[in-house]
Amino acid sequence: MITAGIWLSFAFILGLLVRQVGLPPLIGYLAAGFTLSILGYESNDILKEIAHAGVLLLLFSVGLKLRLSTLFRREILAGSLLHMLISVGLVYLVFITTTQLDSMIAFMAAIALAFSSTVVAAKVLESKRELRAFHGRVAIGILIVQDLVAVAVLSIGNGVAPSPWAVVLLGLIFVRPVLFRLLDVTGHGELVVLYGLLLALVIGGSSFQYFGLSSELGALLLGVMLASHKRAAELSNSIWSLKEILLVGFFLQIGLLGHPDFEMLQQALLINVLLPIKALLFFFILLLFRLRARSSFLASLSLATYSEFGLIVANMAVQQGWFSTEWMVLLAVAVAISFAISAPLNRHAHEIYEWLESFLQRFETSRRHPDDEPINIGNSHIIVMGMGRIGTGAYDLLSQKEHRVIGLDSDPVKVELHRKQGRRALYADAEDPGFWANLNLEGVHTVMLAMPELEAKLLATRQLRKHGYKGSISTTIVFDEEVEPLKSAGADYVFNYYDGIGSSFAQNTIAQL
Repeated sequence: MITAGIWLSFAFILGLLVRQVGLPPLIGYLAAGFTLSILGYESNDILKEIAHAGVLLLLFSVGLKLRLSTLFRREILAGSLLHMLISVGLVYLVFITTTQLDSMIAFMAAIALAFSSTVVAAKVLESKRELRAFHGRVAIGILIVQDLVAVAVLSIGNGVAPSPWAVVLLGLIFVRPVLFRLLDVTGHGELVVLYGLLLALVIGGSSFQYFGLSSELGALLLGVMLASHKRAAELSNSIWSLKEILLVGFFLQIGLLGHPDFEMLQQALLINVLLPIKALLFFFILLLFRLRARSSFLASLSLATYSEFGLIVANMAVQQGWFSTEWMVLLAVAVAISFAISAPLNRHAHEIYEWLESFLQRFETSRRHPDDEPINIGNSHIIVMGMGRIGTGAYDLLSQKEHRVIGLDSDPVKVELHRKQGRRALYADAEDPGFWANLNLEGVHTVMLAMPELEAKLLATRQLRKHGYKGSISTTIVFDEEVEPLKSAGADYVFNYYDGIGSSFAQNTIAQL
């Protein structure tokens, strides 16, 4: 118990210190493991089980977000596989020609370094509210394909022959309705978390391992089976914090394998010299599939890291005897350094792109990806940006009064739903400066901003005024301190929608009476 307390204390303190300088806490957890290794601590069976549970929950949550239809887009499936083939080949050649490495070690190291960090990219995109933007969806799609490749490598690399009884697992297809029904009746409390653990660790993990199959593959497939359920997102959110805590154990375990010396730090820095090549390769491959320079650049920058999945694959290689623990530690340091490089770059990704825009646009193809084309709002006079409850209510009222109104939203699923319900809705990312630059606002006299995020409303307001829009801009707020920044940015009318809830509630009640 004392040892566990020491581990947790080091992980928390170093994770907190790293976070204060704007870096992912994962770097702190690895540093905690290295520090504990220097102090003479070693990993144990309990920590290994915790680490393995964290990996299984990570793969299960990836499966819950997996929509097979999205993976069959050319820029995602072909783009990710093409990048991986070229990346593995280039890194393998670099290692073989510049070092004395055994070919197996060089090959496994090249595979481990080909992956990009799902955790870092997802957190970066989420913090900037760009998960639903086109470049965000492309980046996440590529990461999911990479995760599937990682699971395949783990399954093959474990080298355990499946049991003849493994065919029994095919029966999971027939019990899928039962799994759906159980999720329906679990409610919204701790039973949802327990059900997620049961699916990921027991049905997906232990049962697959019992029949000689990869437990990682089992966890992923169980997630995929439930991905189409209406509460899949809730299930994923409910286990998110627990998964993050258990993954701390994984990074501590990696750090406890050994600690880097000065020579190893130099080698890790040299490995990170390959990061710009990795990002450039993503950039030009995405351009090849007709993405705009902006979308390609932002997606590539979010993918310019090494990955925790690479460490999982490398850890498997250590267990199989293909890797030494020294190489595992070296890769862990390289991954941590890549996170430290990526975090500040992604924080200022839009500013960096604006600085490089004129140069990068030279590489664009003449044809555009359908999802990356400038939109045409027709003869609309009013734009409602953000088609949530507030935006939809405003749209419906304006339509009833026969105004020519159009709704825009950055969630393609939401846009499709509005279209089915008869509304004029189009996909658009309010935080994309290129969208505002290419938008023809002739005839538009009012823009209503109903997005929930203050940053998105500020950016949209500034872009509208920057591109010469003279009409009215109205926006919603939640907090009174948001009024001044929006007014300064160029908004004409600012409404706190909480102010009107009480009177609207009373008016509707009286109308019913």
